[in-house]
Amino acid sequence: MTRSHAHAADPRRAVGWIGLGRMGLPMATHLVKAGIPVVAWNRSPKEAPEGTVRLAASPAEAASAGIVFTMLADDAATEAVLPAILEGLPEGGIHVAMSTLGVSFSRSLAERHAARGQRFVAAPVFGRPDAAQAAKLRIVVAGPPAAKEAVRPFLARLGEAIFDVGEEPHLAHAVKLGGNFLIAGMLEALSEAYVFVDKLGVSREAFYEVLTAFFRSPVYDNYGRILLERRFDPPGFQLRLGLKDVRLIARAADEALVPLPLAALLLDRYREAAANGLAEEDWTAILKRVEAAAGLVR
Repeated sequence: MTRSHAHAADPRRAVGWIGLGRMGLPMATHLVKAGIPVVAWNRSPKEAPEGTVRLAASPAEAASAGIVFTMLADDAATEAVLPAILEGLPEGGIHVAMSTLGVSFSRSLAERHAARGQRFVAAPVFGRPDAAQAAKLRIVVAGPPAAKEAVRPFLARLGEAIFDVGEEPHLAHAVKLGGNFLIAGMLEALSEAYVFVDKLGVSREAFYEVLTAFFRSPVYDNYGRILLERRFDPPGFQLRLGLKDVRLIARAADEALVPLPLAALLLDRYREAAANGLAEEDWTAILKRVEAAAGLVR
């Protein structure tokens, strides 16, 4: 057994973490609270709250722990640190990507790690920053079986459910994009429904009560309330990131020759919203564009 494999099987040993944003920091902090030392690096210099992670001087130092988690904005941010991860991660080490990434990019990550005798696990999450704070994320995982077992004790500290979807890492990112496609479509439909009933004289609050009683979904409950209360700023998930995800969905569908007419509509909606100054607001702010099209000003 190599040193790195022994390390990977022991959840009490230090792990690396790259990305300390609104999702990454609380996730890494949960590991620390569980008694797992975390050596972390963030692209933008920042002070780590006392009692949380130990800051690394570089991504390579974080990766040298033997298991390294990345929670970064997109493919480009992950690609930017990948050379350092490949250099710092020991043979047999594991890179766990918890961001929403493109399917083809996820494939390439697995290939590049395999070429260096390293392992790659995809573990993207469903949940906003409040879910990350409460360790209530839903985690979709795919990768080599032994690598998944090695990182499962860490993942269990971050969420309330883990869904294993196979041995090829890109499968987890396909599931995550499929889920985000459903959420984006729901946001469009719910925004249109709110505006529809509003213009016909029904209060949005009354509609929300009927909606949540009928659908009984935590996703509709949560997003329906965000839209109702117009909690667009500060954002839980920025609209520009929603646009990024819809682009990834459309790209993956194009590569697989899967017609997704709704994805084209959503891409136009998020592109239009970003062009009208909403890129840094929550992705639920598409409601403003639906309202504007219907002649409603809020």
